[in-house]
Amino acid sequence: MTIYEASEQYNIPIEILREYESWGLCGEVKKVMGSWQYDDGDLERLSMIMTLHDIGFTNEEVEIYMRLLTQGENTEDERMDMLNKKRGTALDEIHFKQKQLDRLDYLRYKIQASK
Repeated sequence: MTIYEASEQYNIPIEILREYESWGLCGEVKKVMGSWQYDDGDLERLSMIMTLHDIGFTNEEVEIYMRLLTQGENTEDERMDMLNKKRGTALDEIHFKQKQLDRLDYLRYKIQASK
């Protein structure tokens, strides 16, 4: 799959794919007849990168996580720590939003009760 096909299939701008390539995170991307070719392993790593972005990882965190991933099983604890921290942050945000909703509902209740 060419860089253009990968960009279209995964809806990722070419500039982003080139950035990932410059990090060396897309594995053994091959250049065939003047265009980049992604193999299944490259696409799996790209899918992981997109998942990490989707769950709120920054570019720097993605790069660190992916470098750890490529180093193998001996980095599982470090990767789990990263995921646990991101999960904790997400839970904090959920709890904060729940408090906002509770306060919003209270204000709505007060208005409705005064009618």
